Amino acid sequence: MMKSLWLILPLIGLTLGVPSPSCRCLSGETCWPKASDFSELASQLSQPLLHPKPPGSACYPADNPSGNCSDVMESVHSGQWRSDQPGSMQAPFLETFVFPNGTIDACYVNTTLGFPCRQGSIPVIGVDAQSVRDVQTAIRFTSTHNLRLVIKNTGRINFSHDYLGRSTARGSFVLWTHNLKNITYDPSFVPSGAPSGKSYQALTVGAGVQWNEAYDAAKTHNRVIVGGAGLTVGAAGGWVMGGGHGVLAPRHGLGVDNVIEFEVVTADGTHLTVNAFKNTDLFWALRGGGGGTYAIVLLATYATHDLVPLTVITGLANFTSSAVAKSVITEFMKIHPSLADDGWGSYAVLSKDMLQYIFAAPNVTSIDASSILDPFFTFMRNATGGQGVQNDTTHYDSFYAWNIDVFGLNNGVGNDFEIGSRFIPRSLAEQDPEKVADIMLTFPNGVGINFIAGGAVSKVDPDSTGLHPDWRKAIGLVNFSEGWVDGDPASVIEAARKKIKEGLNILQGLGSSTYFNGLKVIKDKYDPTGLFLVAGGVGSEDWDDSLNCRRLVQ
Repeated sequence: MMKSLWLILPLIGLTLGVPSPSCRCLSGETCWPKASDFSELASQLSQPLLHPKPPGSACYPADNPSGNCSDVMESVHSGQWRSDQPGSMQAPFLETFVFPNGTIDACYVNTTLGFPCRQGSIPVIGVDAQSVRDVQTAIRFTSTHNLRLVIKNTGRINFSHDYLGRSTARGSFVLWTHNLKNITYDPSFVPSGAPSGKSYQALTVGAGVQWNEAYDAAKTHNRVIVGGAGLTVGAAGGWVMGGGHGVLAPRHGLGVDNVIEFEVVTADGTHLTVNAFKNTDLFWALRGGGGGTYAIVLLATYATHDLVPLTVITGLANFTSSAVAKSVITEFMKIHPSLADDGWGSYAVLSKDMLQYIFAAPNVTSIDASSILDPFFTFMRNATGGQGVQNDTTHYDSFYAWNIDVFGLNNGVGNDFEIGSRFIPRSLAEQDPEKVADIMLTFPNGVGINFIAGGAVSKVDPDSTGLHPDWRKAIGLVNFSEGWVDGDPASVIEAARKKIKEGLNILQGLGSSTYFNGLKVIKDKYDPTGLFLVAGGVGSEDWDDSLNCRRLVQ
């Protein structure tokens, strides 16, 4: 049993047991590869080397005379456009770099702020990986030259994006997997090494495939795949390696419960098939242990499910007093365990002033869905006096039709804010929903809740994947945010982050834990030199806060 452990392998040209240098080599340092080294690298690749630029550089003619600033201004909040730029992140502040003295290095789209355009935290050079060989060549090069490597697909890992900056780093070398767009459907997929008779109706997606592309492909075959609400999120990257949740999870399980097989390249350049029959320890770790830290995923194969219609009920209720808010939110918490058991998922935003909700019921008629929720709606109307209560029921032919109708491809990207989150234990929602309501209503700006656990998620053995075991006991995930705007000084950003920490202290009352779990033993087996490092990931505790230098062993 592999539980509560934490995770890293050398590259071609390195030898096990030989300690790596204490610090990575960054751009601008004397150890940085020469132009001739990069020319030699380019000769081995299928595509020209990347030289990522900040998205805002197009608005600074002196730095990027061929740039189109009007195009940037129109597209800055487009998730698809941002994901197509190797130098763009979904949250702009991750493109910036804050020095210890508070000075900010950035390239803001808003040129009136008066800042010069600088590279910030965006990698300076990298590989546009479009084959296994490209990936192996990039790994060999970064290992040989001891470079800081980052792996980037879209710059997002889930609906709320990646706010730890795991796919960018100042002075680094980027391996961009965004153009690995292979998609294949196999109605009788057999995992490598599996016994005869073990087959799935499966969809295999490349590391660069995004959810809108995966959903389209599955629907073509009258199938559905468990995925995220963010349509421009990568389908085979950090989303699944962090757990992988979506509104269908209570019906079909999380992403880690649906992935059948990975194809990866490890830190020594080995190309592996990873599943329940081959390299099983790595398969266990990749399913929930965190992305970008064990191996580079090239392909992920998912089980698909019957395509069924979806009934969606959206609504809003306004509260006239704190007592009304508490009574409604308490009742709202009570109903979710049984809904999850029936395969329903939902999303909500709530505060002391209002409750906004989306209930999604797979393969349930509009009449039946309304009937199931009628007791709650009656309670809510009575509690509020019927003031400001609105409901709307829509029947969709599929999950994807609803998703693209409601969320689209943008999903509010291009803004600066960070989030804090904690699980909501099912037991607490059942036994003490008033306490949950009290905690939720403590936040003056409200919270969001993703009710994407319970049901099928709770029926999986907690030890069967590297996922944090608290997922199996949760009913949902509560999150809150604090933000700022481009050009704000470091003091404002730090104040926002301080509020995040204060909010997390409040959520400790739920008695739950954070999102990720990890596995150090497996990390050390497959990446002993720490080539793959991400903020907050397995093995990061061995490095300083910049993840560039190893901590001194006391």
